[in-house]
Amino acid sequence: MFSRLLRYLPLGILLFSLGACSDSSTSSDPAAAATLPPPIAGVSPAALDSTIKPPPIPAAPKVQARGYYLIDYLTGQVLAAANENERLEPASLTKLMSAYAVFHALKDGRIKLDDMVNISPYARSQDGSRMFVEVGSRVSVEDLLQGVIVQSGNDATVALAEHVAGSEPVFVDLMNQYAQQLGMTSTHFQNSPGMPAPEHYTTARDIGVLAAALIRDYPEYYKWYSQHEFTWNKITQPNRNGLLYRDPTVDGLKTGHTESAGYCLVSSAKRDDMRLVSVVMGSPSMRAREDASAALLNYGFGFYQTRKLYSANQPLLQLRVWKGESDQATLSVPHDVYATIPRGQESSLSVAADVAEPLIAPIDSAAPIGKLRVILGGAPLGTYPLHVTQEIPEAGFFGKLFDDVMLWME
Repeated sequence: MFSRLLRYLPLGILLFSLGACSDSSTSSDPAAAATLPPPIAGVSPAALDSTIKPPPIPAAPKVQARGYYLIDYLTGQVLAAANENERLEPASLTKLMSAYAVFHALKDGRIKLDDMVNISPYARSQDGSRMFVEVGSRVSVEDLLQGVIVQSGNDATVALAEHVAGSEPVFVDLMNQYAQQLGMTSTHFQNSPGMPAPEHYTTARDIGVLAAALIRDYPEYYKWYSQHEFTWNKITQPNRNGLLYRDPTVDGLKTGHTESAGYCLVSSAKRDDMRLVSVVMGSPSMRAREDASAALLNYGFGFYQTRKLYSANQPLLQLRVWKGESDQATLSVPHDVYATIPRGQESSLSVAADVAEPLIAPIDSAAPIGKLRVILGGAPLGTYPLHVTQEIPEAGFFGKLFDDVMLWME
């Protein structure tokens, strides 16, 4: 207590000597004065020179598809798209959401991988691609999931839907709720396998959102999407994703086909530290959907790069704090920050911090107090919240009084 009082002993003298010496109420902008670490090591974010033209980026390849969507997985940045918001039939791409809902039930502990599922007559009666489960048999959740993911079994999908939710209609309602939670704003499901129905639709953009969520939220199950074949009841079926055999960097995700939907393919590939997700919908043939997906992935990897700019909780700024037990705040981002940029344009990348000021304690470390902006050549790439690395409690009476005076002088 005595040591803290000594810190503010000059306050009494100061109060008497100030009088009306200052009437300033403005304050400097600490964020403007602070210097952020350069976003990429060895590359200074210098002012752009309009006379220097960055390397050109060609237009995305023209592919045979009614709609397509190519994004970087880490940043969500769109690298190529066409008719990405047009409502299209998803066919068996629907099973991506069916699997997502089952994974969610596993995570919640409502079901387990070794649960044995009773196969109903309704599940067995499904047309189209099947796992060939038998009525009255008992099949584990794990085997059924591989039947859905690798074999695209409509029967396995319905069996899981009934096991998770009691009936397929209730399960479909769950699917639609998860779609809304993920931001799939132009999607509606009417069944779990993806059979044609009047109100069963999605978009290439929404499927891209779902694919990224599967990879992000359930990495422990993602391995099944690269599995080349699965055998059940002495019947071996290959994975229908032909890119798994053509490109060793491709490790998922799902095919789809009906006569009305055409041929669809969601692909993901990782090369070095960069992962891309490609969605192709409504191609005229299996080969066309594979060629379209390969062309989009090669375009993305060939002309773009994803770079890590800052690590989670890395100190980025130190700013003045008023009326707190500490008079300095260290700011950081709660998650790693990445940027996807055209190759050869690193020097056009810059960052800026926007922080409301003055910073007045108490400051909660869980609440954002500003934002970090990532900019490429004057165009915004992304915005990320800035937090203090440690919460800053409010100072005592004398501390707050002293800072009141200092703020008045600013």
